[in-house]
Amino acid sequence: MAGTDRSTSVVLPAHASSVSAARRLVGEALVMAGLDAWLDDAQLAVSELVTNAQVHVGSVIGVRVRTRADQARIEVSDESIHPPAPRHYSTSSGTGRGLHLIEVVADRWGVDIDDSGKTVWFELGRETPSPARAPGPSGAVIAPTNDTLVVDLLNFPLLMHQAWQEHASALLREFLLVDLDDENTAPFEWHAQASDAMNLLHEQVPTPELLDDPEAIMASAIEPGVSAPRVSLRLPRASLPNFRTLDDMLGEATALAASGTLLAFPTQPEIQEMGHWICSQVHHQGAGAHVPDPWSPDTDVTRRVDFQTSTDWDDRHVTESERALIATDEAGVITAVSPSAAAFLRYATAEDLVGRRIIRIIPSRYHQAHIAGTALHMTNGRDAFIGVTITAPVVLGDDSEEPVSLVVQSHPLPHGHR
Repeated sequence: MAGTDRSTSVVLPAHASSVSAARRLVGEALVMAGLDAWLDDAQLAVSELVTNAQVHVGSVIGVRVRTRADQARIEVSDESIHPPAPRHYSTSSGTGRGLHLIEVVADRWGVDIDDSGKTVWFELGRETPSPARAPGPSGAVIAPTNDTLVVDLLNFPLLMHQAWQEHASALLREFLLVDLDDENTAPFEWHAQASDAMNLLHEQVPTPELLDDPEAIMASAIEPGVSAPRVSLRLPRASLPNFRTLDDMLGEATALAASGTLLAFPTQPEIQEMGHWICSQVHHQGAGAHVPDPWSPDTDVTRRVDFQTSTDWDDRHVTESERALIATDEAGVITAVSPSAAAFLRYATAEDLVGRRIIRIIPSRYHQAHIAGTALHMTNGRDAFIGVTITAPVVLGDDSEEPVSLVVQSHPLPHGHR
């Protein structure tokens, strides 16, 4: 009879079929309680929470539905002690919107954490006394001190880390989907291990503010202000191997993205290097290394790199223009230069610039901001500088600097390329 307090639950494996099973459980419970009006919102929210538990934890998942005449409460439990925190990614990002969705469809939500894991819950209907809302990163739960290791990361690039978090999350989620089959649960376990490592970083690394005003960005997004002299991580020793898993998975996923197997774009080489550096520092310091290696990119920004010219792009729009124009590909490699641009930049010919990365003409104090901004643009379409006239310094062929007024335009090409 509608109005009777009811409770039903199920334990689900980390398997692709668990999302539909959770939706069925919620649907049947709400229909039986006469709460059909909340069916769509409840099933949407439980789908998101079970999916997150699958890809980020990889353990068994408990789902419980409690109903009464004017309220439904749905709980999703897993074995992770990482509190969920909303990721402030772009609305066009391929990941990171799960808790924002819960906030939209639920009247209340929160999280309970104990030694066995966590339970994320949400309620629809009238309010009853409930646990506090989920804590943010500063409320992270970590293992006892005698079971942890302090890892020091020196000269930490904060902007690049933020871009890396978003790109890596999207890359790993797509890699998981490519690697799934009906019987093998190992991809869920590997993804959960990688997610554990990324969550530990997300919880403890300071998050810089991403400004939208181009002038404010130019004034503030410069070294040394966008790097931290030292970031000290307190990591559970049980999580140390997960950084090796993260490094391995990102290597495989990046190779697939570069080959075109994944929809995600390969990112800047410095972003890839930084992710490997973080994982290597955890491994080396976990193995007893006492002197941390500070972050320093290995990529030579002055050398030429290989690139392929898109058949969908006619570079004569640039090479035959009387305007000062430079075209780059998705990787930031210069593919075409007009004669007037080459002359202004003090290169003998336009070909002296073709094949070099655009970062070659950007002052080093802006390198991190450029790398992070390019990665975020390719990952989620962040466009703070697109179509806006700005005044910025450029590095000339003789290594001197000259201020220039410029406009950056993004030209979409077929198959999602730019």
